[in-house]
Amino acid sequence: MRRKTTRCHLAHAPPTATMQPVSDLSGKALHDANCISCHDSAVYTRAERKVQDLAMLGAQVRRCNANLGTQLFDEDLDKIVVYLNDSFYKFPK
Repeated sequence: MRRKTTRCHLAHAPPTATMQPVSDLSGKALHDANCISCHDSAVYTRAERKVQDLAMLGAQVRRCNANLGTQLFDEDLDKIVVYLNDSFYKFPK
């Protein structure tokens, strides 16, 4: 007698909101989901801010990613940098 088996087809399951790749989110959405848990936007506009150019901004975003262990993809980190620069820093590109 042959046994009937069933298979789990998770690869063919319809996507849900929780399965959405982070890289589909905007820089603002990524920022809001990952960065404001530690600080608000006041750190970007304070007079004594430590970030002085676009390269430093990218390095700081990557440092925060490493410290928080968020494991965001490089393209997600780049989106956050673009969002922060366009919204707050205004460094030349």
